[in-house]
Amino acid sequence: MLCKLLTCGVVFAAIIASSGAVRAGEADVVDARVTRDGDGRYRFLATVEHTDAGWDHYADLWEVRAPGGTVLGSRTLLHPHVDEQPFTRSLSGVVIPEGVQMVEIHARDSVHGFGGAVFTLEIPR
Repeated sequence: MLCKLLTCGVVFAAIIASSGAVRAGEADVVDARVTRDGDGRYRFLATVEHTDAGWDHYADLWEVRAPGGTVLGSRTLLHPHVDEQPFTRSLSGVVIPEGVQMVEIHARDSVHGFGGAVFTLEIPR
């Protein structure tokens, strides 16, 4: 009986640990800001949080999307940020079409793709 309880406990702990690892694998946008440049284009700062594990699993991109999912700009992240979490990177020169009042910032990781927390911003005009 004791062995069965211990086995169940080990299995349960493994299930809990693996489900947490899957959730932790998604890249989350935890903050973002937007400013309008003098030429009418926009500059974005996005803060991404992800449990980067090295070159095999890291946050590798974030993008600015209009309502409906049209990608207006993207920032490729060229290396893991294992010891820098969360981290903030910028993207300049983004054209926002007239009529677009809100955008969403999405982040992607190299294993799970998109799916983490999204940050919504109102566009200053």
